[in-house]
Amino acid sequence: MRLLKIVPDNTNIGFVRVRHWAFAITAILTILAIGAVGWRGLNLGVDFVGGVMIESQFQSPPPLDQVRATVDELGLGEAQLQQFAEATRVAIRLPLPHSSDDGATNAMVKKVQAAVAAKFPGVSFPRYNTVSGKVSGELVQNGILAVVLAVFGIAVFSWFRYEWQFGVSTFVAIVHDVLITLGFFAVTQMEVDLNIVAAMLTIVGYSINDKMVIDDRIRENMRKYRQMDMRALIDLSVNETLPRTVMTSLTIMLALGSLLLFGGHVLRGFTWAMMLGIVVGTYSSVYVSSSLLITLGVGPHSFVPRSDSRASGAERISRREG
Repeated sequence: MRLLKIVPDNTNIGFVRVRHWAFAITAILTILAIGAVGWRGLNLGVDFVGGVMIESQFQSPPPLDQVRATVDELGLGEAQLQQFAEATRVAIRLPLPHSSDDGATNAMVKKVQAAVAAKFPGVSFPRYNTVSGKVSGELVQNGILAVVLAVFGIAVFSWFRYEWQFGVSTFVAIVHDVLITLGFFAVTQMEVDLNIVAAMLTIVGYSINDKMVIDDRIRENMRKYRQMDMRALIDLSVNETLPRTVMTSLTIMLALGSLLLFGGHVLRGFTWAMMLGIVVGTYSSVYVSSSLLITLGVGPHSFVPRSDSRASGAERISRREG
């Protein structure tokens, strides 16, 4: 039985040849993602903004103005509505009641559910969440700190493991992956909660794993083919690791596809973030970070041991004297 090979053994794609196009596309996508986050903002969930979120499932897409008016008549504070990708699913957000008692919160939730059910027969309420303002502020700080420390920590690790150029290229690739994912959530207005923070950290981990495999092969080939042109060497290294990269990405996408279909609404945002992160992370590892090493000045002798350099220098001097 022949083994399935998605990428043929003799694959020789010129990734470095299109690096300027890849850099331009990367820069444009990054700027657009930052602009989307700044212009539209992120649809932060109750985990980050605090309050009460009541998820409602209508039989048909409801008029949001009538839903908002129904909730506002209760005098519980300003209601914010957010429609999910499914037009029949609406999140009703309200500030916490003045009393910190759990009974007051439960009573408020039941009051909202009764009013909405009376106005829209057949509506159901799958879940509701409650987070205090203090806890939500701590979650925002800890979530941002976790992502930032992960990105910088991995960049520093690449610096010490290889050369500083590898650390810079790793930092650029991972920041690009995270910003593109944030831009996606800003455009789609999907809810950003703690699951999305977990997805961000997972994307960072996947990107660095993919990139380390390529960087290790580049370092091995630089020691093996010291006279080879760097453009050809990087193309060789990326093509040699391409079967592993493609197979890993496809298997993860299959698992995420199953999670998207059967994981339910709660995991949908996490799954979409992961699927986008796999695609973007693979692209940045293959087309951006590897080719960026040429721009940063990595050459054939970057990993030559100092003793070998002194020996080759002495050999050249002795040849000149002879």
